[in-house]
Amino acid sequence: MRFFYTLLLWLLLPFIFVRLALRARKQPEYLQYLGERFGFYSVRSDKPVIWLHAVSVGETRATVSVVAKLRAAYPDYQILLTHTTPTGRATSAQLYGDAVQRVYLPYDYPCAVRRFLRHFRPEIGILMETEIWFNLIHGGHTLGVPMLLLNARLSEKSSRAYARVATLTRNALRQLTAVAAQTPDDAVRLSRMGAQKVTVMGNLKFDIVAPQAMLDLGALLRLQFGETRKIFLAASTREGEEALLLDALQSAGGIGATLLVIVPRHPQRFDEIAAMLVKRGLRYQRRSENKQVPAEVEVVLGDSMGEMFAYYVASDLAFIGGSLLPFGGQNLIEACSVGVPVLMGPHTYNFADATRLAAEAGAAVQVNDADELFNVAKQLLNNHGERIFMGKKGVAFVASHQGATGKAFAIISDHLDATKIS
Repeated sequence: MRFFYTLLLWLLLPFIFVRLALRARKQPEYLQYLGERFGFYSVRSDKPVIWLHAVSVGETRATVSVVAKLRAAYPDYQILLTHTTPTGRATSAQLYGDAVQRVYLPYDYPCAVRRFLRHFRPEIGILMETEIWFNLIHGGHTLGVPMLLLNARLSEKSSRAYARVATLTRNALRQLTAVAAQTPDDAVRLSRMGAQKVTVMGNLKFDIVAPQAMLDLGALLRLQFGETRKIFLAASTREGEEALLLDALQSAGGIGATLLVIVPRHPQRFDEIAAMLVKRGLRYQRRSENKQVPAEVEVVLGDSMGEMFAYYVASDLAFIGGSLLPFGGQNLIEACSVGVPVLMGPHTYNFADATRLAAEAGAAVQVNDADELFNVAKQLLNNHGERIFMGKKGVAFVASHQGATGKAFAIISDHLDATKIS
């Protein structure tokens, strides 16, 4: 089965270049470090390597607490972070600077995977969340690199997709040295697909702490947005959602003197959203202008990266994007952790457990569509006491689910120390 999977990858190779070129039209960074995507690297380490793979922004931010413990416990090791997206790589640079090495993970071609593993010779490989790459895992297993799948999640939708290649998935999962799932439901689905001795570690994203710099920036943004205005944040919005939000906003006749702040998930869409606001005749200002927002401005376009914590701190209420349309939702934990009440759309399968628990705790409300979103938003924005209550529930909700970092570190250190002894 892996032979036919690899053959399909080779047949798709021309389309990979086309896809990169298309993405580079909006985000030129996709054409940088192109050789790395095929296993050719200019950086190397003269220290033993601890390798973590974090696809994009969310996974990279989730590594913070684990990387901090690894750096403290293993100062003679080099931390290597691999990414798939330029935004993930940029987030790594922002979080860690030169304290870690960062490269792109190669595409899942056997030759590229071998070059990567032989170049860096990692002592251990840690895949975050749902990174089940068949040739990569097989390559690590063949070369004797312990491969761990940590903070693992597998939604029902993803489970159905992997079931279509059940043999490949089962073989890959059985070649993993350890699997630690976020929730019992994730553990059941992973076990059903073939993973062995799956443990439950919780979700690393609950252990994230807002950096002081982001808290300070959030206070500054609040001053720029207007201390007396209510701030309604639409965070990490995806394709098509901004139009739904603006349609509902305009049909509702606005939301009083509230300032709407829209932060698209992907930076290549900033100009697209700006054009949409102009076409609709909405007065807007870009965050990148970094100046006071006049009272007549109706929308701020959050055209910056790595500042989501600051946006949350500056807001009275947050809608978490990717959930009005079937994208599976985004992480609501950061908003809850700084005491911001949260609204979610109906599509939250990527964060189903966290969304359910937040709603049960009173920290979040799930709505069915954009019209209901603005109706609930109006009610909350006019009810200071309810917002304070939800914010406190959010902080308590996050605190009650912390502890995944210690479990992840214990798993990593057990296998890392075993390789040192052997």
